Amino acid sequence: MAQLFTRDTQAIFWNNNTTAIQRMLDYDYTIKRDKPSVAAIVAPTSSGKFEKFFYGPDEIMIPTFKTTAEAKVAQPQADVLLNFASFRTAYDVTMEALEIGGFGTIMITAEGIPERLARKMNATARANGVVVIGPATVGGIAPGAFKIANVGGTISNIVNSKLHRAGSCGLVTRSGGLFNELSNIISINADGIAEGVAIGGDRFVGSVFIDNLLRMESNPQVKYMLLLGEVGGIEEYKVIDAIKEGKITKPVIAWCIGTIAKYYDSGVQFGHAGASANTQGETAEAKNRAMAEVGIYVPQSFNDLPNKIKEVYESLHLAPIQEAEMNVVPTVRRSKQFICTISDDRGDEATYAGFPISSVALPSTGKGIGDVISLLWFKKQYPKWATDFIETVLKTVADHGPAVSGAHNAKVTARAGKSVVESLVTGLLTIGPRFGGAIDGAAQYFKYADDNGLSPKEFLGYMKNEGIPIPGIGHRIKSLKNPDLRVKGLMEYAAEYFPSTPLLDYARTVEALTTSKKENLILNVDGTIGILMVDMWRALGYAEEEIDEFISSGTLNAFFIVGRSIGFIGHILDEKRLEMPMYRHPMDDILYDVQMAQEI
Repeated sequence: MAQLFTRDTQAIFWNNNTTAIQRMLDYDYTIKRDKPSVAAIVAPTSSGKFEKFFYGPDEIMIPTFKTTAEAKVAQPQADVLLNFASFRTAYDVTMEALEIGGFGTIMITAEGIPERLARKMNATARANGVVVIGPATVGGIAPGAFKIANVGGTISNIVNSKLHRAGSCGLVTRSGGLFNELSNIISINADGIAEGVAIGGDRFVGSVFIDNLLRMESNPQVKYMLLLGEVGGIEEYKVIDAIKEGKITKPVIAWCIGTIAKYYDSGVQFGHAGASANTQGETAEAKNRAMAEVGIYVPQSFNDLPNKIKEVYESLHLAPIQEAEMNVVPTVRRSKQFICTISDDRGDEATYAGFPISSVALPSTGKGIGDVISLLWFKKQYPKWATDFIETVLKTVADHGPAVSGAHNAKVTARAGKSVVESLVTGLLTIGPRFGGAIDGAAQYFKYADDNGLSPKEFLGYMKNEGIPIPGIGHRIKSLKNPDLRVKGLMEYAAEYFPSTPLLDYARTVEALTTSKKENLILNVDGTIGILMVDMWRALGYAEEEIDEFISSGTLNAFFIVGRSIGFIGHILDEKRLEMPMYRHPMDDILYDVQMAQEI
């Protein structure tokens, strides 16, 4: 792997650290990335489906998920996991991600993971070819391409340190704070960094110095490397061996901090868990001396490091790097109150789910109202068999005569002189559990029975225990001997055009049992529509959870609302065309039972 991150790299962010995420997105906007670097957020306790963040002056929505597995399925291209879990759960989160697979890099910010677990975690990652940055790290950066969380600090500091575009130095440190400091020092004395990683301060980290330096050796953007080690550990000696063996040929500048440790009588730990020398070879002084002996550029002190960087950089005679164009992140931004993900009325022509209206509305396009519904309701392009079925449903439920409650209400209101809108609303208000709602109910209960493997007899018993008549079963007039031609037509269409109809097949077995008891307990039109809608969505590849959400949100009822509105409006216009008078219900159709009021 010559380069850890590119401009196309996307990450799944574990734990909703809004400040760190916003810094990543501000960086993306500054360097003009084509797409945000954060593809999804794993927030186990979140109740929402997304979080809003600023992207320059505008806002974007980043989807949230309960688990890493769900996020990975939804965003398979995201091959970086930014693990911001606490030290109590960071190990479990990482091991789960390694088991899921598909991640090339995992960054772990938590410090203090038990060393036994850290070693097991790191060994598992190596076995799976996954680069682990951390634990106890701020991450890394590929300037001009991808930045992890808080690396580099604020945008102003990033630009001042030339981290907005690639330089020529490969930087590897343990310390996150000194990583930022060195980035600035390199920008002042050279042309900035091409890639940088803070490997983390715990004693046992995933990718060590040699892993990153060998990768940078093969990265053509990296012309020389800077290693900032520290007292404790022997990782620097692996770099020394690689130089001796000719595996690293690019110039290396290095310094181990902690040389002051020799002035203490007893062992001292300097900040990080791994910054403590247990042997003479682990002292900063010994490692600095050993690195200098193999030709690594080692300064006299940390204060002399800037001069050494300038010396090495100038000796390479590199061509000046052309400064990249940047966006400027606004200092004042206002959050939007409304969100729209289905249509856009900005620009020359409004769009339906990204499609210009003219591309679906004109007869020459071959598109119908079913296509418009699939775009505006589901944000997908349904195949013709599905859009034709939607239109068939709308036409089937458009009207059922003037006697039903909705049409009756609409007609009475129209005769009172009210407008089309007012009259229509009074009819629509009757749609619910007793009128139209059987579509939702049929889909819900038949799907539940099918999902749980209930036999028809068990399903009838379940509904009886629930105290609910089976939605979608039964008709006042129609029966086996007098079938509903609307139901027949819908079933024939499904048999010819649907890839399969498993729920309808199950419902027919239930119907066989109910009609054996009473011949009018047939699948009615509401039940057939609801059941076939489930079969349609299954054939279109929706997950069962998505279909359950459609049902619970009233989507099926919405088809009835749209279709029946056509009929209601027809009745309203009929009343106005006929100039019918104010309606008064006939007295002989009212049972009067008025008793003398009791005196209290």
